[in-house]
Amino acid sequence: MKASSHPRFSELITARQIQRRIPQLARLIHPAFARDPDWAIVALLNGSYVFVADLGRALHKLGLTPPIDFLALSSYGAGTRSSGKVKVERHCKIDVRNRNILVVDDILDSGRTLAHARRLLETRGARSIRFCVLLDKQVPRAIPFQADWVGFSIPDRFVAGYGLDLDHRLRNLPHIVALDTQP
Repeated sequence: MKASSHPRFSELITARQIQRRIPQLARLIHPAFARDPDWAIVALLNGSYVFVADLGRALHKLGLTPPIDFLALSSYGAGTRSSGKVKVERHCKIDVRNRNILVVDDILDSGRTLAHARRLLETRGARSIRFCVLLDKQVPRAIPFQADWVGFSIPDRFVAGYGLDLDHRLRNLPHIVALDTQP
């Protein structure tokens, strides 16, 4: 995004809505992992870092303290549409063998990134893999995929804020905004 361009955004999900939804998600996730002492969270970078921090704190309040690691997968680059190709930019460092894994991501749209994450974790020997996404974009999936837990369903709009970005900007917004027009 050039300094001279000023895309227009409108608020789609408020900070208050997000902060109310995170503890609800934690309570929904809790039963799936409450009796498992060795499960782990693998968050997908970069967009999920704010979400996983808040979700991790909410799970901690419920007595769950799993290790959290990060896997960096990319399909967007600097654009507002997926390139269709997922590349690994960083592998998680924890050993996922024989562990139940909760993958946390910011948004589910084409299904490619989460399907790629599943394949990577399966090849590394994860016992089971479940998925929690903050946003589920209501679009036809390139790869059929459904998350186990969803924060919010959203229309087919480019969004930013609360960790999601437009060309590495706007991640620090406390709410989710939708791009009014394509830049």
